[in-house]
Amino acid sequence: MRGLTGTKSTSTDRSTDRSTNRSTNRSTDHRARHPTSLQAAFAAGATVAALALLASACATGGTGARDEGPARADSAGGAAPSPVSYSPSPADTYRRVDAVALVKDDAVVSAAVKHDLKPCVGDEYPVDVSYGRLTGGTSEDVVVNVLTCGDAVGVGSYVYREENGRFVDVFKAEESPVYAEMDRGDLVVTKQVYEKGDAVSNPSGENVITYAWSTAAGGHFVQRDFHHTDYSNAVGGDGSSDTDK
Repeated sequence: MRGLTGTKSTSTDRSTDRSTNRSTNRSTDHRARHPTSLQAAFAAGATVAALALLASACATGGTGARDEGPARADSAGGAAPSPVSYSPSPADTYRRVDAVALVKDDAVVSAAVKHDLKPCVGDEYPVDVSYGRLTGGTSEDVVVNVLTCGDAVGVGSYVYREENGRFVDVFKAEESPVYAEMDRGDLVVTKQVYEKGDAVSNPSGENVITYAWSTAAGGHFVQRDFHHTDYSNAVGGDGSSDTDK
């Protein structure tokens, strides 16, 4: 009886072992074929991260972090302004004139100024020429200052306005020393004031007269401002001789 019992017991143990092995093998095979929930979560997270990185690379032009560097610098310090190019407008153009010919052919200019208007060096004449809007005409007006060659003292100032295709003298000042300029649409004439004994390089003062163009009576310049300045005799001068004046 103990033998049979032993035999039966052995058979049962083997059956149990085979059952256990099959169960273990099926469990192992199941785990191999079907990942656990945690492994699936890790795999899904890795996939999402990869897709996000790919989308970021596409949005930055495919250069990744290198594109983000300059972007952060711009946001902190402000984007650099784009260069602006300027091109001249038709209003900025002017008709260049032969100023020397204008003065010499002008019946209003004195004979003395015409006689002294000669080249200083080669064919260089002592004239300053400016172009701008003074009289409201269809083209730029011309301001001509005639100077002396040696010390550049103004001996005559003239304004020419274009009318019917030719330039006409509409202003002159020949009380030397004199110099005319354009200032924001006005004509500004500066005249040096000399007292007896003043050197040409050391006037006692100056008068500054501002003219504006008036369309009344066919158009002409009218005085709109005047001021006088006395220069200090103490600057660069001899105090005793100045006091004796």
